[in-house]
Amino acid sequence: MVAPLHRRHRLSTRLWHWLNAATLTIMVMSGLMIFNAHPHLYWGRYGANYDHPWLEVVSVGGGAGVCGMLRVGSFAFDTTGVLGVWRAADGSVHTMAFPGWATIPTSYSLADARMWHLAFALVLVGIWLAYMLWSLANRHIQRDLAPHRHELTPQHLWEDIRDHARLRFPTGEAALRYNILQKLAYGSVLFVMLPLVIATGIVMAPGMDAGAHWLVEVMGGRQSARSLHFLCLLGLLGFFAVHMAMVLLAGPWNEVRSMVTGWYRLPEDKAKAKPAPEAAAQPDAEETAA
Repeated sequence: MVAPLHRRHRLSTRLWHWLNAATLTIMVMSGLMIFNAHPHLYWGRYGANYDHPWLEVVSVGGGAGVCGMLRVGSFAFDTTGVLGVWRAADGSVHTMAFPGWATIPTSYSLADARMWHLAFALVLVGIWLAYMLWSLANRHIQRDLAPHRHELTPQHLWEDIRDHARLRFPTGEAALRYNILQKLAYGSVLFVMLPLVIATGIVMAPGMDAGAHWLVEVMGGRQSARSLHFLCLLGLLGFFAVHMAMVLLAGPWNEVRSMVTGWYRLPEDKAKAKPAPEAAAQPDAEETAA
């Protein structure tokens, strides 16, 4: 017997999910092209070619011996072929931090990348504010995303982590609710990473030094804001990687359908679906009496 479909995701959640995915994809790719213009990150108010970065993606050497290098603090990693030095489809070798297939535009253009990035930054702010207000009005945040006190206990958190590590996904009615790890992950995106991405992006605008210098100081300077902006990008990419892995493991057709139509088929509870073992044969009264 096929399990019935149930409503799982509201229209506001579905619209936000797909618009946000498209917007962030364009912003990430255009942001990587902007990073290519100066592939070094610093802490503090200042950062230029002769300052010491805490992270950089560079090419070292020359000619046939050129190689890509990722440096983080005092650690260096050879990233030839991926970062720093990579080969285009036509066979030409390029020495930019990120390859053309990962950037918008695909060939170097800081001006075009900034136009794409700033245009979709406005879209990101608009859809984030709309979703937050909509979700507060229909109580989606309070009812579905806010953790309950018992979910934050060490025992409950450990049980949820253990179930995920063993690829034990919720079944039955529990599959219609967010578990505590989902709540914490979605909450970190909605209430931490996206607001911080927006705030650090605003701080990096040169006019903020005059218009809202206090915000620049709160961030520790424009170079610190740029570093935080990049770290938020890494956090969002990490969330995306884990999110896609969970979708594939939990059943991609059912998961994607629920995010497109809102309808979700409950996974079968194998423990309940398993037929009960036959009862052991009991002797009848006459045999017992004998």
